[in-house]
Amino acid sequence: MTSRSTLTAWLAGLDAAQLARVLGTRKDAAAPPEPLSVEELAERLLRPGSVALVLPRLPLPYLQVAEVLAAWGTPLTHGALVKALGATAPTAARKLDGVLAALADHALVWPDCDGRLHMAAPLRQAWDAPLGLDAPLEELLEGVTSEELRGMLVALGIKPPGTRQQRTAAVLEHHGDLQRVASLIAKAPAAARQLLEHRAKSAPRHKEFIVFGAPVADTRPGERWALDRGLLIRNRNGYGLARMPAEVALTLRGADWHAPFEPAPPAAELVPVPAVEVNREAAAAATAFAAHAASVLSACSSAPPARLKSGGIGARVLARIGKAAQADDAVLRIAVETAYSAGLLAVDGDRVAPTEEYDTWAVRAPAEQFAVLLQAWRDLQFTPSQARDTDGKSLPAVAGALACDGCLQARHGLLTAAAMLPEGQGLKVATDLGALVAWHRPLAHPAPQDETPFAAAVHEAELLGVVARGSLSPLGAALLSGGAEELAAVCRQLLPKATETARFGSDLTAVVTGTPSARVAELLDSTADREVSGTASVWRFCGDSIRRALDASRTPDEILAELNAITDGPLPQPLSYLIADAARRHGHVRIAPAVCVIHGDDPALLTEIAAHRGLSSLGLRQLAPTVLVSGSPPEKTLTALRNQGYAPVPEDTDGTVRIEKVASRRAAAVPPPRKATTKADIRRSAHRAAEASAAIETSALVARLLTAPPTAPKPDPFGTGVAFDTDTEEIVAGYAKQLTYTDVRQLAHAIDAGTAITVEYVAASGSDTVRTLSHLDLDPPYLEAWCHLRDAERVFTLSRIHSVMPV
Repeated sequence: MTSRSTLTAWLAGLDAAQLARVLGTRKDAAAPPEPLSVEELAERLLRPGSVALVLPRLPLPYLQVAEVLAAWGTPLTHGALVKALGATAPTAARKLDGVLAALADHALVWPDCDGRLHMAAPLRQAWDAPLGLDAPLEELLEGVTSEELRGMLVALGIKPPGTRQQRTAAVLEHHGDLQRVASLIAKAPAAARQLLEHRAKSAPRHKEFIVFGAPVADTRPGERWALDRGLLIRNRNGYGLARMPAEVALTLRGADWHAPFEPAPPAAELVPVPAVEVNREAAAAATAFAAHAASVLSACSSAPPARLKSGGIGARVLARIGKAAQADDAVLRIAVETAYSAGLLAVDGDRVAPTEEYDTWAVRAPAEQFAVLLQAWRDLQFTPSQARDTDGKSLPAVAGALACDGCLQARHGLLTAAAMLPEGQGLKVATDLGALVAWHRPLAHPAPQDETPFAAAVHEAELLGVVARGSLSPLGAALLSGGAEELAAVCRQLLPKATETARFGSDLTAVVTGTPSARVAELLDSTADREVSGTASVWRFCGDSIRRALDASRTPDEILAELNAITDGPLPQPLSYLIADAARRHGHVRIAPAVCVIHGDDPALLTEIAAHRGLSSLGLRQLAPTVLVSGSPPEKTLTALRNQGYAPVPEDTDGTVRIEKVASRRAAAVPPPRKATTKADIRRSAHRAAEASAAIETSALVARLLTAPPTAPKPDPFGTGVAFDTDTEEIVAGYAKQLTYTDVRQLAHAIDAGTAITVEYVAASGSDTVRTLSHLDLDPPYLEAWCHLRDAERVFTLSRIHSVMPV
């Protein structure tokens, strides 16, 4: 029986609760259009792409059990599995039963009517050599000639039967008796025995240099003896590598050998951690990160960072942003990458500029700002704090890192591992979480710079307050549950409200404890220079900072009124004097375009400027007591005078003062409809598909599947008379001959509903690629779509689409 038929029979025998658990763990199998029968559900569950989605989320013991099934082959009895894993003790046996139940909930392993265990066929491809074993003897004998089989039997002392099939059965029977094989190997020459023992302990080699047209010579002592008796197999009429059947390797490993099985996570040193301390530390970390992130994005808004020609923001530009925002490299990179992923930053020509979404985000409360970035961090498919590659070269930020599901699983595994710790306890050393991550997500990828397992992921979680005192904080618990509303509520509970007031000092500083509100931060940034950011932010007033405010058309009275509005008491006298002094000097000298004219009301001041040595490069000439002419453009003249301590203002041709308020650069948040090239577009497309999937009521689907016939009629475009549900299905089925019925339904649904879809596409050159397509337009025999792999519009031939998966 095939895995599909046994899975269909097993699914049909489940009750409603069991089937609901399967659909809950394999949500892609229930994606619209919903399956019409358990047979179609089984077909979806056995897709290689569907199995690949669930595999990285499995903990270590699940993969260990699956690897044994892949090595031994299925069907396999429960007793044989217990023996293979060495799980004979009652505790280990109970945990093994729990693992098998969980694998059944994932529809990866299931029992048949006789209690034998079956495995999803694509799961076998997860290992090149499960447990370091090669293929079973029966598979290896398929490439052996009848005459070679006869020679094996003669060498084993068995009279060869007449047909090839009988000879194969005789070899299988002999090698199936482990005692006979062990006795045979015990009598082998020393060189052959040594070779076999070495091969049994090492991983199989599947590639070896072969001289074309000539059999491979026996290069190892004793190999010929083993080949003659079928203990090593070289197929293709003597060509190729000598391979050891799995049965022979297991015999050589001994009766006491069993596959590894670690049903419990590794032990770690725990210490009591009161919840109040966890909350306090998480709140402090989250507050500090939120303040630094706001400063980083404010710096990006004031001066959008330049992009490298190769893409992304380079290390030097990042260093300048970090210095301006008072943020270290890890916080800076996390803030920029999460903002880019959340659509707050976007590429705008040669810059990375804030979008209009940033303007909305910037005026929200700190807790709401932080929740947006925290959700983006959870879903990043790379390690945002990674500053260098495997060669030690500096990595740019927002450079479009390749998607790495292993990096995403490292973050999710960290949340899962921390959630499994006993309540009220945490790890004495937080980095020990890395070992737990490796158990919960063995397929996760650590960062190249990690000195201990998953150190980067743990450090990021601590910076964000997701992990505190070696345990999961309420922020981490909310992230793990996946509820946006729950996360926002926890952020509001832990993070303080934005500070609406500042404390002004006589040393010309303004201090804001906590996170300043958008109004306070904007006012102080426009009138003072920020010196410190974090849990407390410090600004310092000076003549140049006040001049900037005056240049932006603010009057001294307006500046004083706005600053008085954010302080509880009177402004310090030195600050008032500074504003008055800057206003008194401001505008005494005006610069008009002409190339260019400098004029003012104070002849002595103009004479001083004309004689100033530091301004000699401008080529100044005094035409009148109150008029100078410059040989440099107005912008250069204006800058030079300001650099020498003067406070000129620019003037338009009509004599009015030109306001120097610079409009903030904003990137387009939404590209043209047919070109979904940004990460935000891909995320929106995937989100629409996820929402459509979530719209299906699981209980209703379970009820329909259990009451429907196990198999549904499959329409045939070549005249069976069975109608398709839609015209699109009929058209797709007529051209996409490689697709199954359920693939046809899902591709047609994506075309009609306008959702994204993932396809396996075989090009005319024979190259096989997996692509995510959106904006589908059916034009038989072609499909026009936006290809996310190529970031361009492409035309696909329907007949070359070999499989379909929902996004």
